[in-house]
Amino acid sequence: MPTRGKVYVVDDDEAMRHSLEFLLGSADFEVMLFDSAQAFLGALSGLEFGCVVSDVRMPGIGGIEMLRRLQAQHCRFPVIIMTGHGDVPLAVEAMKLGAVDFLEKPFDDGLLVSMLEGGLRRAETEAKNEAVTHEIAGRVASLSQRERQVMDGLVAGLSNKAIAREYDISPRTIEVYRANVMTKMQAGSLSELVRLAMRAGALKD
Repeated sequence: MPTRGKVYVVDDDEAMRHSLEFLLGSADFEVMLFDSAQAFLGALSGLEFGCVVSDVRMPGIGGIEMLRRLQAQHCRFPVIIMTGHGDVPLAVEAMKLGAVDFLEKPFDDGLLVSMLEGGLRRAETEAKNEAVTHEIAGRVASLSQRERQVMDGLVAGLSNKAIAREYDISPRTIEVYRANVMTKMQAGSLSELVRLAMRAGALKD
């Protein structure tokens, strides 16, 4: 049966871990518990995508240091930080390190659930956008040097004749390269080619 997503709870407080397991399990999330940031980081490479709910103050590696390590590993898991100390500076630091939100204990159950839904939804959208951008960049990389030169000319607004003059080749040859560029970039029009080049970061200043 499909769930609303995976949630990894990181907290050294056993009672809090099991309370969250019950709450989130009841809300149809698939929950995995970790009693320390060390344990979570050690298992990270084998975990499927999910949202992390972590306490900010734990023995050994705390929530802030865990965020730093996740950032260093370019981990895209959305992280919600919990604090029971009303520690606003720590919460702000967590946000600067990539946490999607923070929650002060005691908190409203519904608020946590809505934060998880929002965090997972945003991360999924970002992941899809990044995958598309990488795929378009792959199309750019597939162009030969001359095809790339022709594409650069086209997106700069140059005509076939102007591009031909710049590289001292015939306009008819440019037409062949232009057709190859449009095919490889999967562009149906010049405006679409410009949008794709922008998306891939291939526009020259």
